[in-house]
Amino acid sequence: MATMTPLEPAPAALGAGHSVWLKREDQHELGAFKWRGALPALERFKTDGVEAVVTASTGNHGAASAWAARRTGMRAIVFVPADASRAKLARLAALGAELHELGDDLDASKELAREFAAEHGLAFFEDGAEPAQFDGYEAIGREIVEQLGERPARVVVPVGNGALLIGVARGLNRSGPGRARPLAHGAAVAVVAKEAPVMALSVEAGHPVPSDRSATFADGMAVRVAVPLAVEEIVRLGVPFVQVSERALATAIGSFAKAGVRVEGSAAAALAALDQLEPVDGPTVLIVTGSNIDDELYRRAVEHPETFPD
Repeated sequence: MATMTPLEPAPAALGAGHSVWLKREDQHELGAFKWRGALPALERFKTDGVEAVVTASTGNHGAASAWAARRTGMRAIVFVPADASRAKLARLAALGAELHELGDDLDASKELAREFAAEHGLAFFEDGAEPAQFDGYEAIGREIVEQLGERPARVVVPVGNGALLIGVARGLNRSGPGRARPLAHGAAVAVVAKEAPVMALSVEAGHPVPSDRSATFADGMAVRVAVPLAVEEIVRLGVPFVQVSERALATAIGSFAKAGVRVEGSAAAALAALDQLEPVDGPTVLIVTGSNIDDELYRRAVEHPETFPD
């Protein structure tokens, strides 16, 4: 299923500067990019004879899994943290997911989901650990090159488990003139929340490292335990990381709101990182990952960004 999302010049209200573009993954019917990875992953499971998958999510991945399950004639059993977004839970329920609200955070839910799958003899779909997801996200990088008519100078990618970053970097690498040419250092930049730094710390170490926190309101980036395969791939790609504060994320949500674009925390991350990056000669593309955010949290970010920690 091919659905090209828009690539648009950043509105002046964002204050992003010259030659900045937005890759609008929030424009899909699910309001997020995750469908691109979930559909090929479930198609692979289906080919292997699987009839139901168990997964864990803070919302968008679970919704995409349920959406893909409908299209492949499968069942999606989704574990979510007890404090998951109400807006995302409503979407999950509407898509027919079998919901289990258990666990203090995503990684606790993931362990419970893994145990449930093993106990019931079901397939476990770990977000970020399925190679088919990387293949699905490659399309974003290829689309950017096709829509710009050239490789961008830089693409800034929010990172939770790292699968999106891997796919986008691969797609950029394999598209346009001089195909399969290695990316220049800094052509792709990864952004993590300062309060959920495990992927940045793990890539810096060259292997997964323990972290005791994922206390970011940007639930799409709220990862505490690194996925080993993703760390290995990102280390190989050599992508640099930037960490952004909760206040910077909230301020970026407010900037998007002024431009008439509603985004969730992880979708604001690329914009929040811009002031930490050196200028480049050529287009910069920000991946806008999703729009699914609870109303109360959205209002607080837009109206009172100073109430978030810096």
